[in-house]
Amino acid sequence: MIQLAPSILSADFSRLGAHLAEAERGGAGLVHVDVMDGHFVPNISFGAAVMKCLEGQTKLPFDVHLMIEDPDKYLEDFVAGQTEYITVHQEACRHLDRTIEHIKSTGVKAGVALNPATPLNSLDAILPQVDLVLIMSVNPGFGGQKLIPYTLEKIKELKERRLAGSMAFKIEIDGGVNLENAGEAAKAGADIIVAGSSVFGKEDAEKQAKKFTDIFSKM
Repeated sequence: MIQLAPSILSADFSRLGAHLAEAERGGAGLVHVDVMDGHFVPNISFGAAVMKCLEGQTKLPFDVHLMIEDPDKYLEDFVAGQTEYITVHQEACRHLDRTIEHIKSTGVKAGVALNPATPLNSLDAILPQVDLVLIMSVNPGFGGQKLIPYTLEKIKELKERRLAGSMAFKIEIDGGVNLENAGEAAKAGADIIVAGSSVFGKEDAEKQAKKFTDIFSKM
């Protein structure tokens, strides 16, 4: 089952609760929470205070994506009752194995993200330990970018590696996904598809989310 994870980075924060409710009614399976520090990526989003405000605004679980340096210092700030995944970047972790174990010690599923140009073989040793691998299909930092085509080939290869190794991690794609290419991303092997401006950037988030989930239901 393919899940839609709308990113609140593109939501209207003045009506965040309403936006989340609309996405939930449209069939979204997760809420994607992009956290950016202005150092690892060239933008700043929000931190633990906003994370706390999200609790109770929706019944959907949180998919937290930490685009930050030295994430171990801040992991506990993003552990909430609704947090299902916390994902860190391979490029931001000096000791990735230790960070993955740190996430799991909080009772949350652990994910690792790769920037577009980072090769899959950088995860060879850690793949059996993770619950999710997030393939960035844009260079992280800003919403509204176009999907980089070769990242779909990374997803296909990652799916093959998962099958060959009898592993169970989920594959997620984040960046530039819209109604025109969401089916292609799903066919490549993505289990979780993040969409921001294509859901929350429109007037009717429920209707937009439903369009995505209709595509996935036919896969």
